[in-house]
Amino acid sequence: MKTRTGFSIAVLAAAILLMLPMAPAALAQDQVQYQDQGQGNDQDPSIRAGRISLVQGTVSFQPGGQGDWLEAVPNRPLTTGDNLWVDRDSRAEIEIGSTSIRLGPETSLTFLDLGDNSTQLRLSVGSVFFRVRHFGGDDTFEVDTPNLAFNVNRPGEYRLDVNENGDQTIATAWSGEGEISGNGDSYRLFAGQQGEFTGTDRLSYNVGEIAAQDDFGQWAMSRDEREDRAQSREYVSNEMTGYQDLDDYGQWQNVEGYGNVWSPAGVAVDWAPYRYGHWVFVSPWGWTWVEQEPWGFAPFHYGRWAFVERRWCWVPGPVAVRPVYSPALVAFIGGGGGFHIGVGVGVGWFPLGPGEVFVPWYRTSPRYVQNVNITNTRVNVVQVTNVYNNVTINHVNNITYVNQRVTNSVTVVNHDTFVNARPVHDNIVRVDQRQLESAPVGREAVSNMRPVPQSVLGAGRPVQMRPPELVINRPVVVTRQPVVMTRPTPVQEAGRPAVVAPMAAPVKMVRIAPASEARTLQQGSTGSGSVVGRQGMPGNPPNNNGGGFARPGDAGPQSGMRGNGQQPGAMVPRPSSAMKPQEPMPANNVRQQNPGVEVARPNPPNSNLRPASPQPEMRQEQNVRTENPRPQETPRPMPEAPPRPPEMRQQQAPPPVRQDTAPVARPEPAPQSEMRREPSPRPEARPAEPPQQRETRQVEQPRTEKPAPPPKPKEEKPPKEEKPPQKFR
Repeated sequence: MKTRTGFSIAVLAAAILLMLPMAPAALAQDQVQYQDQGQGNDQDPSIRAGRISLVQGTVSFQPGGQGDWLEAVPNRPLTTGDNLWVDRDSRAEIEIGSTSIRLGPETSLTFLDLGDNSTQLRLSVGSVFFRVRHFGGDDTFEVDTPNLAFNVNRPGEYRLDVNENGDQTIATAWSGEGEISGNGDSYRLFAGQQGEFTGTDRLSYNVGEIAAQDDFGQWAMSRDEREDRAQSREYVSNEMTGYQDLDDYGQWQNVEGYGNVWSPAGVAVDWAPYRYGHWVFVSPWGWTWVEQEPWGFAPFHYGRWAFVERRWCWVPGPVAVRPVYSPALVAFIGGGGGFHIGVGVGVGWFPLGPGEVFVPWYRTSPRYVQNVNITNTRVNVVQVTNVYNNVTINHVNNITYVNQRVTNSVTVVNHDTFVNARPVHDNIVRVDQRQLESAPVGREAVSNMRPVPQSVLGAGRPVQMRPPELVINRPVVVTRQPVVMTRPTPVQEAGRPAVVAPMAAPVKMVRIAPASEARTLQQGSTGSGSVVGRQGMPGNPPNNNGGGFARPGDAGPQSGMRGNGQQPGAMVPRPSSAMKPQEPMPANNVRQQNPGVEVARPNPPNSNLRPASPQPEMRQEQNVRTENPRPQETPRPMPEAPPRPPEMRQQQAPPPVRQDTAPVARPEPAPQSEMRREPSPRPEARPAEPPQQRETRQVEQPRTEKPAPPPKPKEEKPPKEEKPPQKFR
């Protein structure tokens, strides 16, 4: 027994001694793996990126964290912190998966957040028309303006317009449902509604039917119709950014061994993937490819490339899953010191083929590497894990890449061309094919390459067109705190001024009201938020010209908002893209009585509302209700008046001197209509009555004072409000 115990102790001691030399090596290996993988899944880059898909006119772009404004380059990836400015008579389009965002003239837009399931935009001024095709339970889509935050609740088509002063936002929902938050109040906007929200300290709203679209709205709808007709959605996931352009620039076919593939049309003879474009540095992915062809986004950030029948074909990944965005699906050659060409150092790359594993050169987790591969090509998790461990941990890459041995598939440039975003095709370095085929493959060629300021700015030329400083520094209302992205500092070049990062615009945080507290807006409804009254607020002049309603002869771009009693949430038919704007509706007959106060005819059921005029801050929404003029009214219809306080009552002058009536006094027909409450308006010519009779009847107006009526009232038309009627017997 003692012998067995002693033998066991000796074996255990020997095992411990053997493990001690291995412990530091194992610990170092774990540290390398930990450092390479970052801090876990939270450090992974977003699986989505935006894309500048179309530019018409003058559109300026400012990369996040930079101070320079540049000419917007199509196919430039967009991410958190990037800014866009669309100048006068210009338009732009942005795509994020199946979501499309169109920018109208003089529009300033900022990406506050673009995550896996979150989109947060800052609209300081101008117009955006966006269509959200898919909206899951974990998705958020928020557009923040200077006076409200608009959150999408359902897939649909929406439009937001912010005026130049930043104190009015017009929200339109062609379909879907949105929630509007501002100053603690929340409102729900349904399909077929257009709401005008005015004020910054509190929201005043005016809801009606959607107005006829202007040229920008019709253009945006025509772009949506184009996407609806895209046949490429049958072969790729509709959450793949940039698939919309494939139909116009190539064709689909079925190839044995690969399935459905797409081939570009009209390319150059020496064309190869990742050759006609340039490299930029976009955080958090790092080195990113920007293709110059108008269709050049989806085939260079998703899927794989294959050389079939003497031409290049793009092979997308599985259709049923949302693909993970990649900055470029290539493999670099040249090793840690780059690719040696003559007396200099160059960088070479080639496109990955179907089934080949992509190993990122930026910090990721193993889970991210699995997802970016299995969603873009047909490969299993075991294969991805083995390749990833060999490359990142063992630093061994003994894989044979198919496209590396294809003639004219490897592209090589010098270091300066790569880091300065210069056109690759114009600066290609010719290298012997045998040297290219035997060159080592590894991410070290670019993982340690530091960017310079031009790497971040890209190929766009500097421009002077940018938002006004007032717009840049204008705060917006948000319901969630914007994301702050940490970006590496580019290497400063000699003789170049230091890059001064712009300050982030301030935001005002508000909460989203619970579902039970959000107000449902009905057609034709008007009102205001928690703060009552607008008169005397800073920046709001007195309302002395009819406020925000169109007056006779006005025909602004938003004319046509009207209420028709439609139920909230009902779908409205979209007009054709060739539809002409409707004729403006006739203006309401509103007469001004006192400075800063509007009095209007009460709304009948299904009243037609007019849109806001260019001076929304002058409207007294809580006091104004309007309707279209009735045909039987005379040229001078008189609105009914609400009861007046006692201090405003005074006797009227006889008809010959009616023009001398004090402006604070109510015109003569007002008490008449109040006493009779007859539906028909009073004619312009009044029956002749002795002045004392009118004075006596006006004295009888207050119910608290009931003097005996004079002996000469018209007994055949006793006042309906007089009780009891036997007083006139």
